[in-house]
Amino acid sequence: MPNLTDMSTIRDLCARHNFELSKGFGQNFIINPGICPRIAEAAGITAGWGALEVGPGIGVLTEQLCKRADKVVSVEVDKRLPPILDETMAAYDNFKLVLEDVLKVDLRALLTEEFGDKPVAVCANLPYYITSPILMRLLEEKLPIRNITVMVQKEAAQRLCAAPGTREAGAISYAVAYYAEPKLLFSVQPGSFYPAPKVTSAVIRLDVRETPPVQVPNGDEAAFFALIRAAFSQRRKTAANAISNGLHLPKAAVMQALTDAGLSATARPEQLTLQDYCALQSMLVSH
Repeated sequence: MPNLTDMSTIRDLCARHNFELSKGFGQNFIINPGICPRIAEAAGITAGWGALEVGPGIGVLTEQLCKRADKVVSVEVDKRLPPILDETMAAYDNFKLVLEDVLKVDLRALLTEEFGDKPVAVCANLPYYITSPILMRLLEEKLPIRNITVMVQKEAAQRLCAAPGTREAGAISYAVAYYAEPKLLFSVQPGSFYPAPKVTSAVIRLDVRETPPVQVPNGDEAAFFALIRAAFSQRRKTAANAISNGLHLPKAAVMQALTDAGLSATARPEQLTLQDYCALQSMLVSH
């Protein structure tokens, strides 16, 4: 097997395949040999498991997944990469490449077809520009996956893992906490990548919940998250002001709903918990 974290190996591989890194795809290859084994271990993947990887690159994380899982399916959008992966993954007969956009492919059908009843973990070194859409698609569709272990920009990692009701939380923190239990695992310095990004990265693990921690009024998750997004759309304002503007509701009605839910009419969006937003949603629906 070629050493896929060695710079001369990477340069030789790219030169032979006329491959240049794409800024458009947010490509940064991992060159720190300690990182990918840690990610694969953190995902808890062992024999009997399937692994779904998003964006394999030249296969540095893929190789670690193939060593542990029964089967690894990597979804890659860059049509220039298959010849490289044919070479780097040649030793692994439990690897399959799916040349698709992860935001467009039918993930439920793919998981069923490729993994059957196996427990499945998702692993990825995610491009910074598309972190949230990928994670929210994986979570919102309630796919048969046990956990998601990904490397993202550190700032995004902190926001994704922030507890609802704390100062660091944003709208996405509430969505993540609703669908999963997040853990921030470890930081990764820019020098661990080629080319080195300008920011520090971090690895997080999201353990997907079997049932949400709160019961959304009428089971209407779309309305519930629309309420939370509206609250955070104008973060410097009170929740009442932001929700009134975002959902086009009379401010007096929103303030009354907050009061009826036993909440402060002047609360900031990040001061409210998931339970608080459920209570507020109930009052808004009943008014």
